[in-house]
Amino acid sequence: MPLEKTTLGLPGFLVKRVQGENPAVIEVSYELEVLCLYCESPRLRKKDRFIRKVRHESFGSRPSWLWIESYKYCCLSCGKYFNSRFPGILPYKRATEPFRREVFEKHVQGISQKALSEALQIGEATVERWHLELVKKKLQEQIHSPCPKVLGIDEHFFTKKQGYATTLCDLSKHRIYDITLGRSEKSLAQYLSALEGRSNVRVVLMDMSETYRSIVEKYFSQALIVTDRFHVIRLIIDAFLKAWQQFDPIGRKNRGLLSLLRRHEKNLKPEQIPKVEKYFLEFPVLEPLYRMKEKLCQLMTQKHQTAKQCRQEHIPLFFELIEQLKTCQISALETLGHTLDSWKEEVARMWRFTKTNGITEGFHNKMEMISRRAFGFRNFENYRLRVKYACG
Repeated sequence: MPLEKTTLGLPGFLVKRVQGENPAVIEVSYELEVLCLYCESPRLRKKDRFIRKVRHESFGSRPSWLWIESYKYCCLSCGKYFNSRFPGILPYKRATEPFRREVFEKHVQGISQKALSEALQIGEATVERWHLELVKKKLQEQIHSPCPKVLGIDEHFFTKKQGYATTLCDLSKHRIYDITLGRSEKSLAQYLSALEGRSNVRVVLMDMSETYRSIVEKYFSQALIVTDRFHVIRLIIDAFLKAWQQFDPIGRKNRGLLSLLRRHEKNLKPEQIPKVEKYFLEFPVLEPLYRMKEKLCQLMTQKHQTAKQCRQEHIPLFFELIEQLKTCQISALETLGHTLDSWKEEVARMWRFTKTNGITEGFHNKMEMISRRAFGFRNFENYRLRVKYACG
């Protein structure tokens, strides 16, 4: 490979001279054949000569400039005039593509616009503009991509003024498909109506939100809804804690006891089991509630189950526990029973479907980091582009 290409990162240039140290000025000339931009004819006549000065990528911590010997041509075939065009340098730009990528990559890695502006001697607005241009360029291939077969839907907070946004996650490929502003059916109707490939979606994973369930049933009618295992177990534990507070409000405030009764029984250490048993001797009414909580949580954690196991073992036990909850005459547990009864089909599909919405929740942490690094966003479209690039 020629030395000029490995040094400059641009093909077709011949280095004539290097002068200066900070910045380094590299005088180059273009050695490849020039053709007419309009008719591609090689019959050209040089009408004028000038030096084009463009900023190039840094060598270590030293900035560099390219001084390119350029010409104004007249095509003898079509009679049109044009200036020299060079690979890696867009028309009317005062910086090469390698330098623009350098700024983009440093900004993506977390260096602020102000720090880049001071170090590279460019404007802060220039850093933002180049970043958005390259992000849009990289996302062009995803514009017409169809909806994924396995879709995760969840909400996350954007700003106080604009409220919440809805995240659509491709759970098969572990990437964000898209995000859109709003979380109600009214705010999402226009976006979902225009969404390409909605019929491709076969499974939608979500928390136990009535709003999202009605949206999925309306706009993804061919997809099966599966509830997220984490949210179901959290709902069960929260209902148990409310029932516990009804019988022993003082013990409910004991943080050590709270930690023991919230965790699964199989995760208790040998020295912790006597403490739990001793507490149940003082409040025997809580022991059957705790056992019911454990049965439900153990049932919800089942994975990789066959259709036969679901029909013969899990579904009958699940229906039996729901009836016990609905008739236990404890308001928090009765509410839990009615909720599980209304979501029984979506909950039962968890035993056959192994993925969870933890992938989407993990991306939400990354989105929060992006927002904090930028000290917040006012423009949702800028936020959307950054998220799709970083998480897509």
